[in-house]
Amino acid sequence: MNVLERARLSGKQIFICGNGGSAATASHFCCDFNKGVSEKRTRKYHFVCLSDNIPTMTAIANDIGYGEVFRFPLRGRIERGDVLIGVSGSGNSENVVNAMEYAKEQNAETIAVVGYSGGRLKRIADYSIHVEINDMQIAEDIHMILDHMMMYVLSQ
Repeated sequence: MNVLERARLSGKQIFICGNGGSAATASHFCCDFNKGVSEKRTRKYHFVCLSDNIPTMTAIANDIGYGEVFRFPLRGRIERGDVLIGVSGSGNSENVVNAMEYAKEQNAETIAVVGYSGGRLKRIADYSIHVEINDMQIAEDIHMILDHMMMYVLSQ
């Protein structure tokens, strides 16, 4: 929450991405922070969900490769001090890992929201929210609970 608040107060962007259920979680985070937490604030969150633009994702996947669907849109957009949140049940989704490695190269802060053992994302992220459970649905449910808990705390 401190990383997200720092980004908000300094006018930085917060990018977020994931696949499947984690894409839905990423989209939900985006909505909760851009609208829910920001609604009554002068300085608002600026979340960008990289999983939300299906035409762009499929064009990148088709023309370049699925492993680039999140890294490609970060090129020329993510800057020092911005934040990338990668959501992945396994922590090993190649496209999320590629985006996180690129974000780190750009001196952005990185947060992994993961399950299972945490995978590669947990190892390379600056910060991690790790739900150490070997069940995808329970991990995804807890990721959403944590989103709503952060929303509650930051809305006070």
